[in-house]
Amino acid sequence: QREVVELLRSPKLLKHRLLFATIYDGGLRISELINLTINDVDFDRRMLHIRQTKQMKDRYVPISEHLVRGLRTYLDASNPKVWLFNGRVRGEQISRAGVRHAFRASLKKANITKNVCVHTLRHSYATHLLEMGLDIISVQHQLGHATVATTMMYLHIAQSNPKAGFSPMQELYNDRK
Repeated sequence: QREVVELLRSPKLLKHRLLFATIYDGGLRISELINLTINDVDFDRRMLHIRQTKQMKDRYVPISEHLVRGLRTYLDASNPKVWLFNGRVRGEQISRAGVRHAFRASLKKANITKNVCVHTLRHSYATHLLEMGLDIISVQHQLGHATVATTMMYLHIAQSNPKAGFSPMQELYNDRK
């Protein structure tokens, strides 16, 4: 968890910090992140609407108040029109390569030398949810897995501790107020 905090702090650009925070806080795949539109963020309910996932289904995932505040600040400053995260060309969605490039630079700045990729944030999300006590079925639904068998791979990593549903980023920052 300490490394996730370091990675989220390392980017110089707010946009890059929020790219990684959104992936981690919502347990998103990179394709789900780049396809997010501004309208997919429900600021009042603190939810992301993930459309047409890998299984061609929609799902909603909770996000933390930290991410909500960050996204509001980002939207005010960057003023994107459609896509939540613009690419190099204003009005076009960010590319997978753009996200990966920013991730590698952030890993280097955070002095994280492990062999990880953007998808590792999704794995960390699932593992941290289980460690923080969320049940496996809820984790399955938040990840958008078709079967619980796919989600079960996270159980061997996580040491669980029963608790109600929540956002993992909220838990990361609760002790740092």
